[in-house]
Amino acid sequence: MYEHMKKLMLSRAVCEGSDTRAKYGELFNKLDVNKDGKVDILELQQGLKAMGMAVATGAEEKIVAAGDTNKDGQLDFAEFMKYLEDHEKKMKIAFTSLDKNADGKIEASEIMNSLKTLGINIPKDHAEKILKSMDADGTLTVDWNEWRDHFLFNPADNIEEIIRYWKHSTVLDIGDSLTIPDEFTEEEKKTGQWWKQLLAGGMAGAVSRTGTAPLDRLKVMMQVHGSKGNSNILGGLKQMVKEGGVRSLWRGNGVNVIKIAPETAMKFWAYEQYKRMFTSESGKLGTAERFIAGSMAGATAQTSIYPMEVMKTRLAVAKTGQYTGMFDCAKQILKKEGVRAFYKGYVPNILGIIPYAGIDLAIYEVIFSVVLFYSTVSDETKT
Repeated sequence: MYEHMKKLMLSRAVCEGSDTRAKYGELFNKLDVNKDGKVDILELQQGLKAMGMAVATGAEEKIVAAGDTNKDGQLDFAEFMKYLEDHEKKMKIAFTSLDKNADGKIEASEIMNSLKTLGINIPKDHAEKILKSMDADGTLTVDWNEWRDHFLFNPADNIEEIIRYWKHSTVLDIGDSLTIPDEFTEEEKKTGQWWKQLLAGGMAGAVSRTGTAPLDRLKVMMQVHGSKGNSNILGGLKQMVKEGGVRSLWRGNGVNVIKIAPETAMKFWAYEQYKRMFTSESGKLGTAERFIAGSMAGATAQTSIYPMEVMKTRLAVAKTGQYTGMFDCAKQILKKEGVRAFYKGYVPNILGIIPYAGIDLAIYEVIFSVVLFYSTVSDETKT
């Protein structure tokens, strides 16, 4: 349905050989709903939605800001035309840089090779996912017309920004380890988009942790008490309810939720610092460097919030009435055991984090190399 609408509403307006003013004029008239000779952000949003064109969050604001030379918050026809002409030129440069064999089409292998130069390795099926998001005729290749139609109203104007768009729109899975925080562009940092995404992720994490808190506490109880308690899930849950009521199922969850924010913030900050340390002179960060920086960021974040991890575990295994809350738990631990008690179990925890990224990287690279080898052999056999 999306491709049908796109072809119907857009391809007639933007096609090779047609007059530039005419093709942009038709698009402008479709977007200028109130026919006042100008297109504002709301009209752009409604118009693109009506045309079945999905754009990144905040794209309409960026388009208007980029083309609005007189700063009136709207685009007249001249500004609209100038923006699209300039943007089309940038899109042509991006298309040409991907089209390595200069045959006028972008193939999965070309996307894979281009991403690899940026330190991102993806398998062929992921590259094909990217192609399918732009491929209007089902050939699993993208020509200039399809590329232009797809990115005409997307403010991304270079390969790095296009990859960022693919990643954030979930079209592209670059195989990031969970130890590696999300990366943000300088623009996203300046506009505050980075903290909105971190906030959304934190809220999602809080909801998911709260939903699974009873099972998480049951897991800890079974690990600590072993055969002394019930050996099955239902029996264990019943025992916890009997001992402390329904609320006891979520004992320790408050600390678990609260530590999301500082852990995420520390992980993001530390990752940025470690990336600068490992970035090469060319300004690129390879896959190995990403995983190393990620594991070090994970270790740094864990070090900063580890006392909260200890309190969460203590609260989870505590009997009803032993602690009145998180602060009482911290007070009792400090009074009875001292500061060092907040870092009990720290060494094996960190030793588990550090090699995780290396093992993950090694397995990923081996599997990727095998798949890539057999894919290449298969393609050569067919040709």
